Amino acid sequence: MKSLLPWFFVLFLTLPWAAQANDSKKMKPEDFVARYEQALATQSWEQVDPLIHPDCTVTFSNGSCHQGKNKVREAFQKNFDLIKDEEYSISDLHWVLKGENFAVFTYSYRWSGKINGQQMSGGGRGTSTLTLEEGSWQLVAEHLGPKS
Repeated sequence: MKSLLPWFFVLFLTLPWAAQANDSKKMKPEDFVARYEQALATQSWEQVDPLIHPDCTVTFSNGSCHQGKNKVREAFQKNFDLIKDEEYSISDLHWVLKGENFAVFTYSYRWSGKINGQQMSGGGRGTSTLTLEEGSWQLVAEHLGPKS
């Protein structure tokens, strides 16, 4: 037992440092935005899925509203299937509010790709609300509208 005592002492002293290191690795709302932009650009629901809250609501610029993760998945997948070789970007980010477990931001978005073989593009303004769930930020609401 005496031989284990120094190890317990070392472990006890390093635990606060380990916790501090883990805090610095926590996902931040800004990290979510970068991951979301990258995930959407892949046009793969498997990449987007972990970023979407089960109770998410997404309203597209055409006014269609999709409530719940399954409906959001269906809507995103429909867009992914329709728009080929899509390029997607987010810019002009403005954080409205950031709390410990929630964040709200506005942004501009642009997309371009081929629909039925023809090059198309569009964009507008968006407002998104995030929630922190088990250490990961997730989209709980998104509203896309026309460019202002």
